[in-house]
Amino acid sequence: MRQLYLQGTWTPSSSGAGVDVVDPSTEEVIDRVPAGSPDDVDRAVSAARAAFPAWAATAPADRGKILGAAAELLKDRAEQMARTIATDMGSPYGFALKVQTLMPAGVLAGYARMAEERGDAETRAGNSLIVREPAGVVGAITPWNYPLHQVVCKVAPALAAGCTVVLKPSEVAPLAAYAFTEILHEAGLPAGVFNMVSGSGPVVGEAIAAHPGVDMVSFTGSTRGGRRVAALASHTVKRVALELGGKSANVILPGADLAAAVKAGVAGAFVNSGQTCSALSRMLVHRDRYDEAVVHAAALAAGYTLGGPFEEGTRLGPLVSAAQRDRVAGYVNRGQEEGARLVTGGGDRPLERGYYVEPAVFAGVEPGMVIEQEEIFGPVLAVIPYRTVDEAVEIANGTPYGLSGAVWAATQEEAVAVARRLRTGQVSINGGRFNPSAPFGGYKQSGVGRELGELGLEEYLEVKSLQL
Repeated sequence: MRQLYLQGTWTPSSSGAGVDVVDPSTEEVIDRVPAGSPDDVDRAVSAARAAFPAWAATAPADRGKILGAAAELLKDRAEQMARTIATDMGSPYGFALKVQTLMPAGVLAGYARMAEERGDAETRAGNSLIVREPAGVVGAITPWNYPLHQVVCKVAPALAAGCTVVLKPSEVAPLAAYAFTEILHEAGLPAGVFNMVSGSGPVVGEAIAAHPGVDMVSFTGSTRGGRRVAALASHTVKRVALELGGKSANVILPGADLAAAVKAGVAGAFVNSGQTCSALSRMLVHRDRYDEAVVHAAALAAGYTLGGPFEEGTRLGPLVSAAQRDRVAGYVNRGQEEGARLVTGGGDRPLERGYYVEPAVFAGVEPGMVIEQEEIFGPVLAVIPYRTVDEAVEIANGTPYGLSGAVWAATQEEAVAVARRLRTGQVSINGGRFNPSAPFGGYKQSGVGRELGELGLEEYLEVKSLQL
């Protein structure tokens, strides 16, 4: 069994218990990690608190150099890391390399440069000197769907800001976090600045969120989990950043390039087997071209070949676990019970082994249906008709979430005008690509705060005014 990373060394958990790591494409146990305890969290927080004064006092440029060295090591080991992720959570290898590994390597390098270029970032306002200081000890709780990217999105800006960190990666897919911890160690990060405790959310995650020695907690996961983290953190009034669920709409306006919009929308719904918080899981199409869009979406979905992450031609890997497969299958059944029409896919055991679900497209979906309102977190697309642009905006805004979205129109100006009416944290305009330098986060129950870019760094800084 693996160990925890505390005070710069690999250390056994005090619990003695472990969690099996399962390859979702084969259903075989491939590793075992500790099921950490509250005592382990206490040791990690103590190490982080002891290391904080010196790390906070380290020149930002020097912090940046260590992060830069880690980014180079990650790039050098990109293929190895991608194989780890593909095996650990099932992403097809090409996706695991390009998106799950090289993108976070770029994010890490970006925060290294930011630390070196920003310095202490002092400003003036009249007779006041406004300074920014590290928030303190950060508890970072990350999910399994992007097991390296979500770690980097929290750890990199926290370290760049001068904070120390206690990380809890998901116990479902923890191996990328272990590999990244080795990289930080080799890059020369001082002992105690970064600590990692594996284990479950109800035990380790809750202990981190409630710990009085943690100054800030950053959580990515379900909205339900975010509510629990916020409630626990409120007892010590610590800062909270939450990146939660989504039910994002792809709004296709009359006059848009329908073929391009549907193709991009299907890809946006099925990315990472639909296990993406910003997945475009709802496609809104004007009634005049609705049937055409449904046929096109179904044909595209049928081309998403299921298979193992290392098999040639695989476009859709397995879901991460048996529980997740069963959850998605339950939503497919619920959609049919509510009267939506399953146009294609939805089978939950299409291959002999592995946690696969056939990519599903639903037509006849009406606002208020469960499959239109709730985050499914699997390859399920709901195609919804509308009559007017106002109705489309109302439907798009009609869920508790507001994380992402897309708008397609005949002109950029028309698309931007509608995008401004969507209550969501980011919107792709006519196929605009994801930008890891731009702030990412949500409205409403999709979260609090932002990750990535300058605003992602600001989350980990306190602001102080000195009246001169």
